[in-house]
Amino acid sequence: MHIILSNSSKLPIYGQIKEQIIIQILSGELQENEMLPSLRQLAKDLKISVLTTTRAYNELEEAGYITSRPGKGFFVMSRCSDLLREQLIKEVESNLNAAIMASQRANMTDTELVELLKLLLEVNND
Repeated sequence: MHIILSNSSKLPIYGQIKEQIIIQILSGELQENEMLPSLRQLAKDLKISVLTTTRAYNELEEAGYITSRPGKGFFVMSRCSDLLREQLIKEVESNLNAAIMASQRANMTDTELVELLKLLLEVNND
């Protein structure tokens, strides 16, 4: 896990940690059931307070991105988690909206766009 903190960010430090972990989970950089660094280890690595890492992890857990296992630590939630699935669907929607806008700029018809999507699905499924 790679976290970069910025003093110039508008987000508080715990928010920066939380945001970067979410991005890494949704991108697949952090895999499901992968163990995260301990609260103390992350605080030590980032040279920040354990209270800050605790707040970030607690908010991530409340949001359904990670789960704590007593005596073992924090782990990335399974991809079948409803929240993770919803976030991934949101990403797909965003990308499809961008594709729709690009197709309109290219004067593509709806049929051409759908056919292109079908073609790309076939290529990716092979």
